[in-house]
Amino acid sequence: MSSVDGFAGAVGNTPLIRLRAVSAETGCEILGKAEFMNPGGSVKDRAALAIVTAAEKRGELPPGGTVVEGTAGNTGIGLAHVCNARGYRCVIVMPDNQAPEKYRLLEMLGAEVHKVPTVPYSNPNQYQKIAQRLAATLPNAIWANQFDNTVNRQAHLDTTGPEIWAQTAGRVDAFVAASGTGGTFAGVSQYLKSRRKGIRCVLADPPGSSLYEYVRNGTLKATGSGSITEGIGIGRVTANLKDAPIDDALHVEDHDTVSFVYRLLREEGLFLGSTSGINVAAAVRVALELGRGHTIVTILCDGGAKYQSRLFNREWLEQKGLAAYAGLPPARPPVSLEKVIVT
Repeated sequence: MSSVDGFAGAVGNTPLIRLRAVSAETGCEILGKAEFMNPGGSVKDRAALAIVTAAEKRGELPPGGTVVEGTAGNTGIGLAHVCNARGYRCVIVMPDNQAPEKYRLLEMLGAEVHKVPTVPYSNPNQYQKIAQRLAATLPNAIWANQFDNTVNRQAHLDTTGPEIWAQTAGRVDAFVAASGTGGTFAGVSQYLKSRRKGIRCVLADPPGSSLYEYVRNGTLKATGSGSITEGIGIGRVTANLKDAPIDDALHVEDHDTVSFVYRLLREEGLFLGSTSGINVAAAVRVALELGRGHTIVTILCDGGAKYQSRLFNREWLEQKGLAAYAGLPPARPPVSLEKVIVT
């Protein structure tokens, strides 16, 4: 028999998928780390598991305790799974501008969800700060603090980076990914650079985020006014992202993100969220910059089911002026059942 031990044992060791269409188009090998295949459905399962495990080891989370987190969704989903598996209460604070599927899924998983108004990080009622204060009021509770708890970064340094190195047999020329907490980008980049300094690590940044300007010019200044992407793009340098080895940053507009989300669906059969779209869009640009014959790795962060009412809703895309970039499915004559129905 071959098996793993519960939810925790199933986290990680995700496949590396060759993206055939964009690889052929660029003359490079563009590979996506299939983090949507984690048991909780996203790359954030790694951080969620690591944060809870570290708190247990430090004696901060007794049996039956509570895990509180401020999240845009995926880390909360990962934490809800881990809490179910280990007998903890899960309390989630979320901004009120996320896809409705995320709130419903968290509640279905048994988490206690609190939606709060979306405000800047400088506001004391920003969702992460509310989560911190809430955790302090509850007995036997921890605040997961995914943005500044560097256990997040360490999880990717210990697992995701080494997996990519092994799966490519060390033949990787560039790593490209967006940043939310910074844990995935920083941990993977740090590991890959430790194996070969020449590996190019490029941060993909959506409109409204300040990281593009920070990497390019050293100033935290937003580029554009906002994005349809969720869970990425930020106006500060988190503890997880601090001192990460970043060679360059690319600003990726929403129309490119949408275009690549739908290309992944129609060309690769991969039903993925917006972060995967921005990551692949940026990976293609890096491939074209490096030239033919290189290997570029990116992250396929989560599945598309949590975004059906938005990213995969044509009416919503039309309201955002993005429907044209989703394209249309191939025109085919309708199938008739008339000749096969038995009467």
